[in-house]
Amino acid sequence: MTNPAERLVDLLDLEQIEVNIFRGASPQESLQRVFGGQVAGQALVAAGRTTESDRPVHSLHAYFLRPGIPGVPIVYQVERVRDGRSFTTRRVTAVQQGKTIFNLTASFHHPEEGSIEHQLPPRLDFPHPDSLPKVADEIREHLGALPEALERMARRQPFDIRYVDRLRWTPDELKDADPRSAVWMRAVGPLGDDPLVHTCALTYASDMTLLDAVRIPVEPLWGMRGFDMASLDHAMWFHRPFRADEWFLYDQESPIAHGGRGLARGRIYDLEGRLLVSVVQEGLFRPYPAEKARPAVSPQ
Repeated sequence: MTNPAERLVDLLDLEQIEVNIFRGASPQESLQRVFGGQVAGQALVAAGRTTESDRPVHSLHAYFLRPGIPGVPIVYQVERVRDGRSFTTRRVTAVQQGKTIFNLTASFHHPEEGSIEHQLPPRLDFPHPDSLPKVADEIREHLGALPEALERMARRQPFDIRYVDRLRWTPDELKDADPRSAVWMRAVGPLGDDPLVHTCALTYASDMTLLDAVRIPVEPLWGMRGFDMASLDHAMWFHRPFRADEWFLYDQESPIAHGGRGLARGRIYDLEGRLLVSVVQEGLFRPYPAEKARPAVSPQ
């Protein structure tokens, strides 16, 4: 039986069915919709497969247009927008059952030397991940045992997730909470040595907890969920090379939530505090009727 990290690599290994057309698997899971990070990661794989390996992706901008259907393959159509001397641009459309569910534009750039170099430090001296509990263990500590849905999710989760701050469970703990969250993450097993796989795996992970920052002042992240939520768009800037199977810190904040939408920003650092990736996402939040509130089976 393959471990979750190997399954993630398999999920990102698209089938090429034409020069610019790829097909990705969509696991049959007990979710309302396909996980957005999966679609973004697979779309970036499709874009990367049509570019030169010496030009890593430096940015992507994407929109989630329709919910994907679990268990139904997704076709990724790549448009080769531009192949310049320094930059390559690709546009990817994800189609399922004849309908566009997602689109992405990615830009690839050959790294250049001798230009401006600076970086602001992380906002805090964050604790080392080895000193923090795994999120599943923290939930077990509070609940006594994981609900069946959470237990299934924990077994197939491709990333080890550790919250820097203890999870909040009560109204008193939520009171006056800032709209911020930080987690350490890494793949639960080796992902190989292909840089594109690591970039796309981190793209997958970047959609897992980013909207936590919007919800933290309102409700427990792992308690009864009072809102139906969905990612609307997603943007990433890749600053430095990295491995997604080594620890990275995802520091997240929400500067505003208004009109049914919440904005979240994330900064991803390595253990040495080097900024690897910047992320911005907007999410949709619609309150459930009180009788339809339901347990959260994942942060998204």
